[in-house]
Amino acid sequence: MRCLIIEDERPLAIATAEALKEHGWVVDLAHDGRTGLSMGMQSDYDVICIDIMLPALNGYDVLKHLRAGEVWTPVLMLTAKDGEYDQTDAFELGADDYVTKPFHTSVLAARLSALTRRGAKERPAELAVGDLVLNPATHRVYRGSDEITLTAREFALLQHFMRHPEVVLSKTTLLEEVWDSNYPGADNVVEVYVGYLRKKIDAPFDVISLETVRGRGYRLVPVSSSGPTT
Repeated sequence: MRCLIIEDERPLAIATAEALKEHGWVVDLAHDGRTGLSMGMQSDYDVICIDIMLPALNGYDVLKHLRAGEVWTPVLMLTAKDGEYDQTDAFELGADDYVTKPFHTSVLAARLSALTRRGAKERPAELAVGDLVLNPATHRVYRGSDEITLTAREFALLQHFMRHPEVVLSKTTLLEEVWDSNYPGADNVVEVYVGYLRKKIDAPFDVISLETVRGRGYRLVPVSSSGPTT
């Protein structure tokens, strides 16, 4: 089996590669995001292991570009145990698994082997609610023919709504599914991000698709627009 490890901590990368080779793996190394992305796009791997904190191009962006380039190789993300990055974001961008540092190489080898048994994932289908379209692979969103730029968290929230069209989703459910049940931030974070979404997917097009259901939560309903208002 062939693995690409994209990790900027060279001693860790080399030690991990040597340990995997003892388990019969063929391992290639890249020590920055741009090099790793190039290798991942040009060569066939059974699995790719990506650290999040990388120079030149961070791990999230490497993963995003791989999926946008229709590379469906299973990806395992390496995350700092107490890092600021949310593992949820990695999954929303198309990661298949994650391992927190520090880790034992035997555990990593087992997780990588499990991913190779699953094989490459199929290209995700686009999600559509009315004329609002979201592509999980390319991380792009359109209202009609107009592209909408979203942050990673806004994208994750919209994707959850679009996977449950016309279903009322409570703030608690959204917090648990899109953030984390132990999220330590402000209590009104869901309301804040719903507001951000409305300003991007509704207001410019003079439509109301993201509704408030008083006392219960929010729901996304299908509408069609005639384009952004001027």
